[in-house]
Amino acid sequence: MSEPKRLHPAAILFDIIRILKQSILGILPAAVLIISDGGLFYLVIGIAVVSALIILSSVLSWFRFTYQLEEDQIRIERGIIVRKKRTISKHRIQSIDLSQNVIHRIFGLTKVAIETAGNNPSTDAALSAVHMEDGRMLHDALKYNKEVSETASPEISEAVENEQNELDESSLPKKTITLQALFITGSTSASFGILIGLFVAAFSQVEALIPDQFYDDTMRLALSLGIQMIIIFAILVILFLWFLSILYTVIKDWKFTITRYEKELFITRGLLEKKQTTIPLKRIQAVGIKETPIHQLLGFARPYVEIASANMNNSQEANTIIFPLLRKKAFAAFLEEFLPEYKYAARKLTHPPKRALPYYVWRSIKMPLLAVIIVGIFFLPYIWIPAIIMLAGGIMGFASFKSAGYTMDEQQITVQARSFSKDTAIIHHRRIQSLKQKQHLLHRKQSLATLDMAILNKNAGRHFVIRELHTADSYGITNWYSYRDKA
Repeated sequence: MSEPKRLHPAAILFDIIRILKQSILGILPAAVLIISDGGLFYLVIGIAVVSALIILSSVLSWFRFTYQLEEDQIRIERGIIVRKKRTISKHRIQSIDLSQNVIHRIFGLTKVAIETAGNNPSTDAALSAVHMEDGRMLHDALKYNKEVSETASPEISEAVENEQNELDESSLPKKTITLQALFITGSTSASFGILIGLFVAAFSQVEALIPDQFYDDTMRLALSLGIQMIIIFAILVILFLWFLSILYTVIKDWKFTITRYEKELFITRGLLEKKQTTIPLKRIQAVGIKETPIHQLLGFARPYVEIASANMNNSQEANTIIFPLLRKKAFAAFLEEFLPEYKYAARKLTHPPKRALPYYVWRSIKMPLLAVIIVGIFFLPYIWIPAIIMLAGGIMGFASFKSAGYTMDEQQITVQARSFSKDTAIIHHRRIQSLKQKQHLLHRKQSLATLDMAILNKNAGRHFVIRELHTADSYGITNWYSYRDKA
C-alpha cells in the first residue's frame, strides 16, 4: 500500500446513504407540504434533480479520495474542489475499529475507523469501504509495535510483533452474552420508548397524506367497533413495537463478546452489522454501572466506561457500554476479571443528611408545580394532570435523595446518583481533573455543600455531582483530592 489507493466503489453507495440520512428529516416535512398543495409533479422533478446531484457528488468524492500507507503513517487525500491532505502517525493512533454492515459483507468489505489521541474529531479518519484483507492489513500495520521505541532495531520490532500475533487468546479473559440475556436486554431497554415516539411522529406525518374521505370512514369504523376493540388494537401495536425493540437489540448486540488484552479491551458484536471496538485501558477515565428502575427491580445493571476520546460516534451514549446486561451481584467479579484496576465497593455509602431531602424534592417538582399553578388559573378542570406529574416528580426526588452517596479509599472514589436511572461510577484519584465545592446561603446555614468532580470524556468532559452533602464530608473528599500524591 505504498502507492495511493482508492476505496471500493461501494463507498459511493455508502456516501449516498449518509447524505440521505442527514437530509431526510429536513426533506420529509417539505415533501408533505408540497403534496398537500397539489405539487406532486414539481416534487418528483425536484427529487430527480437532487438525486442526480447527490450521485454526482458521491462519485466525484470517491474518485478524489485516496489513502496511502507508509512506514509509520497513513496519508489520506480528499476533496472535490478544495483538496485536504491528512497524515496520521501510527504513534498517535489510539484505536482502529473494523465494522461490517450487510453491504460490506456481501462484497467482502469492511469499514476502518481510526481514532487518534487528539481531542479534535477532524484528526480522526474513516475508510468507508476497503477489502477485508486490506482492512486487516491496515489494522495490523498501524496497531502493532506502536509501543516499541523508534530507536529499536528491526529484529526487536519483529520479535515483539510475532509475540503479539502468536498470543494464545484462549488464555485471555473473555465473556460472551447469552441469548437469554439479550432478550431481557431488549425487553427492558429504552429503545422501546424511542420506537413508540418514532411511531407517533411517523403517524402524524402520514396522517396528512391520507385522503379525508378514507380517514373519516376509518374513524367511523373504529368508533363503531367500540372502546374494547380500540384498546385491543392499541395493545397489539404496543406488543409489536416491543417485539421490534427486542429484535433490534438482538441484531445489534448479537454475540456481544468482550476480551481483555494487556493494554486494551476488545469488543465484537452484531448480526447484520458486525462491529469491532478497541478501548485502550490508558484512556479509561471511570468505570460504572447504570440501573434503570426495571433493571434495579430485577437485579440487573449495564456496566460502562468513560473514555477520553474525540470521537462521539463510537457509541449512542456519551459513555461506552462494555456489556449489554449483567447481574449486579456479578459486577465485582466482572471488574476483577476485565478491569482489576478498579474495585467495586459494596460497603455502605455515605449519604446526604436528612435535612437535604427538601432540596432534592424541590428540584424535581418545581417545573410541574409551575404547571399546576398555570393550569389551576386557566384550566381548572384539568389540574389533575400536572398534579399527577408533580407527584411523580416528588417520588423521583425522594428516590434521588436515597440513591445519592459516596465511598472512597486511598486510590479511588465511588459516586452514586440518580436522575431517572441509578448511576454508580468508580473514579481513580488521578483521573479527576478538577473538584469544585459549592455553597449558597441556605447551604452554609445548614452545613451543606455540593461537590462537582470533573473528568475527561469525549470532547466536553463529564461531571459527577454529589448534592447537599454534610460539610464535614465534603471537606473530607476535598482533602483526599488535594493533599495526596497523584502518582
